[in-house]
Amino acid sequence: MTDFTPLVSVCIANYNGMDVIDDCLRSVLDQKGHISVEILVHDDASNDGSAAYIRDHYPYIKLITSESNVGFCIANNRMATAASGQYLLLLNNDAALFLDALQTLLAEASRLGKPAILTLPQFDATSGTLVDRGCLLDPFFNPVPNLNAECQDVAMVIGACLWAPKTLWDELDGFPPWFVSMAEDMYLCCRARLAGYRVYVLRSSGYRHRQGKSFGGNRSIDGQLRTTYRRRSLSERNKTYVMVLMSPSLQFAIILPVHLALIGLEGLTITLLKLNSKVWVEIYYPVFKGIWGERRKLVEARREIQKTRKINLKDWLKVFVKFPRKIQMLVRYGIPVIK
Repeated sequence: MTDFTPLVSVCIANYNGMDVIDDCLRSVLDQKGHISVEILVHDDASNDGSAAYIRDHYPYIKLITSESNVGFCIANNRMATAASGQYLLLLNNDAALFLDALQTLLAEASRLGKPAILTLPQFDATSGTLVDRGCLLDPFFNPVPNLNAECQDVAMVIGACLWAPKTLWDELDGFPPWFVSMAEDMYLCCRARLAGYRVYVLRSSGYRHRQGKSFGGNRSIDGQLRTTYRRRSLSERNKTYVMVLMSPSLQFAIILPVHLALIGLEGLTITLLKLNSKVWVEIYYPVFKGIWGERRKLVEARREIQKTRKINLKDWLKVFVKFPRKIQMLVRYGIPVIK
């Protein structure tokens, strides 16, 4: 194959994705616009044969295999390091791009003329309904889906489809490996906004996503929200880490104590209602254990991140909503089923 310098590096983290990987890869290979693209897949010690399948059926793809399961953060960091493109597009293995996605992203990146994190509207792969146009955040750093086409500057974009110039990724040091998985997209987007970069959703094109397919949970089935212990544990812990690291001083001083009190109350309440100590032990206790156990790392990382801050508090808070997301979800779905 002739050597070439790609403009875009599409990075796909794969774990046991045999039933979805073809749809994902074909959506990249069939893109309009004759854009020079390289595809990287990091296989995270799959046991379903998907790594061998990719190697046999897509020999031109740059496949990185891991001997152990290292999680979403390290997988994407490895691919970003190996990527040659000017732009990175992180794409879930359970997501598929619309045919004009790369063309649309590239045109907008060129129009902006400065580094920014971009995404496309997300649609449910089964129903075709709009899931979000990026996300806002509630006071406690819970993502709130943005459905307003007029609202393009958002708090974060989902890592299932995240576009960034490679130079910006390198400047922000990519995903924190100690997060393992979950909220790494929130971390990166919040860090970019603190440093004065836009986090921005396009109005056109989009991608289809089998929500929760790659990590379990995060979706309503028969009117009830379902999740997993591991997903919920990492999500609660890592969202708290982002709050600690990214919140400007005034927000930090007010919100963190309230958040920790409420998360403790929430954990105890759900534990008692379900009569299941596993809820506290595996989901909520690790939040407090993580904050205390990683306190030196968090203090040092916060100090370094806050040094890069170029946004004032008023503009930082523009992408936050006032009403807590969890209350809204509780009213709508009740207490989630945890498997």
